[in-house]
Amino acid sequence: MSSSTVDRARLTELMAREQERFTSSHPRSGELFEASRRSMLAGVPMPWMTEWAGPYPVFVADAEGARFTDVDGNSYVDFCLGDTGGMTGHSPKIAVEAIAAQAANGITLMLPTEDSIWVGDEMARRFGLPYWQFCLTATDANRFTIRLARALTGRPKILVYNWCYHGTVDETFATVDEHGIVSARPANIGPPVDPAVTTRVVEFNDLEALEEALAHEDVACVLAEPALTNIGIVLPDPGYHEALRALTTKYGTYLVIDETHCICAGPGGATMAWGLQPDFLTIGKPLGSGVPSACYGMTQEVADATQAYMDGLPATDAGGIGGTLSGNALSLAAMRATLEHVLTDEAFERMIPLAERWTDGVKAAIGRHGLPWDVQRLGCRAEYWFTPRPARNGGEAAAADDHELARFTHLYALNRGVLLTPFHNMALMSPATVEADVDAHSTVFEEMAAELTV
Repeated sequence: MSSSTVDRARLTELMAREQERFTSSHPRSGELFEASRRSMLAGVPMPWMTEWAGPYPVFVADAEGARFTDVDGNSYVDFCLGDTGGMTGHSPKIAVEAIAAQAANGITLMLPTEDSIWVGDEMARRFGLPYWQFCLTATDANRFTIRLARALTGRPKILVYNWCYHGTVDETFATVDEHGIVSARPANIGPPVDPAVTTRVVEFNDLEALEEALAHEDVACVLAEPALTNIGIVLPDPGYHEALRALTTKYGTYLVIDETHCICAGPGGATMAWGLQPDFLTIGKPLGSGVPSACYGMTQEVADATQAYMDGLPATDAGGIGGTLSGNALSLAAMRATLEHVLTDEAFERMIPLAERWTDGVKAAIGRHGLPWDVQRLGCRAEYWFTPRPARNGGEAAAADDHELARFTHLYALNRGVLLTPFHNMALMSPATVEADVDAHSTVFEEMAAELTV
């Protein structure tokens, strides 16, 4: 039985049952959702909050560690963790204490604090790039880095991978068809220009297409996750990153590595785990234990070129780099506490084996029930695919999507106290996650597989 031959009539029946179960066990969330529609578009503070599989989102009452409780009193093991933003676990005590202490002593000053020095040194230790700047989101980090790359090279375009994810950067919402034609991604809201004007797009793991695109010598930077993560985990072929580095060097293009999701590979992300050598590195989401925090780093050579460029400007306050709240005292205090005490080397030594345990549990159930599905893992992040093997690039991953089946698997788990990441069948481990949490998912997944294969 493949995903395409799952009995759709049975799937429809099971989904209807799960919808009824959700509604009956979440009445207060339903009431709050109706109330929220008075003043919020679609009844939610952010559009993505409508993407959960139930008829309305769960409203949270409180969260701690790897668990949260909703307003109806239901408790959940959280493997979504704010889609990496809560990777630290919810409200780690030592980070909360540092955040509270700094909040009482000044939140934003547009002046540096000692914490910025500690965090800069720690980022250099972890990722190997000597110079850092701070902002509030990985989107900002990517925007600012793209601007610098364009300024330093004098080139107008960037290159990204098909079905990549780099936050809400305009240039990255582009796709490419089988003929190499670049266009706006589906559901790209109000693109300012035709993406082909600003962006070249190639498939991940396609070195021939990469070199052909770079040979135009109009690409300021390649913006790349070490592995695709937001279309499902798509890992690089052996030797791909070495070739990517060689080609960007050959054609005078900066290499920017976005570690915002791939920090799951280890304390220094895939950059340190795989020995990558980027010119720039961007990262955000989990760095501040939930407080908006992000940064971007650069090599000595890039830092020297950037400083020389900045020295030649009449002013830097309106140049498109940085913002009034960037590098604020609260964010830096949160980042220091997180990096020093929460997302530590030792924490990853516990988190990665938990993801391996999660993967093993899913694989065992897939095998027992004869499902031609597979599992992919990147450090302490893992997910299952409704295909016999994981995709090799973004185009394959998008084509393999089974939205109907994915909504069912998510809602089935949610109704049994397990939260996965929306849009994917993905789980992320936190320092607070324990084996019992992983085993709870394995039990639920086993039950679901049994029901789908009756």
